Amino acid sequence: MKIFLDTADTNELREAAASGLVDGVTTNPSLIAKTGRKLDEVVAEIVKIIDGPISVETISLDAEGMIAEGKKFSAVHPNIVVKCPLTTEGLKATKALTSAGHKVNVTLCFSPLQALLAAKAGATYVSPFVGRLDDIGMDGMQLIRDIVQIYRTYDFKTEVLAASLRHPQHVLESLKAGAHVGTLPLSVYKMLVKHPLTDSGLAQFLADWKKVPTA
Repeated sequence: MKIFLDTADTNELREAAASGLVDGVTTNPSLIAKTGRKLDEVVAEIVKIIDGPISVETISLDAEGMIAEGKKFSAVHPNIVVKCPLTTEGLKATKALTSAGHKVNVTLCFSPLQALLAAKAGATYVSPFVGRLDDIGMDGMQLIRDIVQIYRTYDFKTEVLAASLRHPQHVLESLKAGAHVGTLPLSVYKMLVKHPLTDSGLAQFLADWKKVPTA
């Protein structure tokens, strides 16, 4: 499973990119707004930090506007992936953009049938939101399992990008379900390496090493 960082904070991206393990980036209007910076400025910096797919979201409500925004984003860098919402207009825009050779991430997916339509529109990625379904008492991870099964059955090429992952267990379950990508905030990404037995074991090794004669 590829790991994307879900942020528009370039300081966070630099920190995570230093590991060499981040495969891409997802952004959205809320994440861009948190930076207090212009979209073009942020995107131009991100493409210099991460050499991988970088999702940038449209804000138009009509297909024509999404298509125009998508073409503008795609012209910035070959790694840009246009994000369109899973609406009727968003699917129209997705079909038009993918038919023209642009990569599209269809976002805000909350049902397997929505994911089916995204795949038929030619989406490069579909983004099911796990945590937001959990928030309303549904099983967000079941959505990932259902979409993966459907895509495998019908040989769709769209990749399942598990989004709204709130903790390491979400990441593990996405892996087991067969998601192609997991996008994580930096806080969750940092948790993946942590285990108390690793910390205690290292502390014990270092304590024992001090007892080893050096002369």
